[in-house]
Amino acid sequence: MSERAAPFYCPYCGDEDLRPSEEGHGSWECAACNRAFRLKFLGLLASGFQRADNSEGGTA
Repeated sequence: MSERAAPFYCPYCGDEDLRPSEEGHGSWECAACNRAFRLKFLGLLASGFQRADNSEGGTA
């Protein structure tokens, strides 16, 4: 298993000044907008990675 993934930017303001929060696993704090948020992996989809259009190059 790999290391914990870190967000690259705040989902609210887009700033990159993030720090892990003391609230627990997956919790982050943004110093720019003073918000705290939590990221959580829910799982894999049963259908996997499939394209939504399912077109095979045919004409419409």
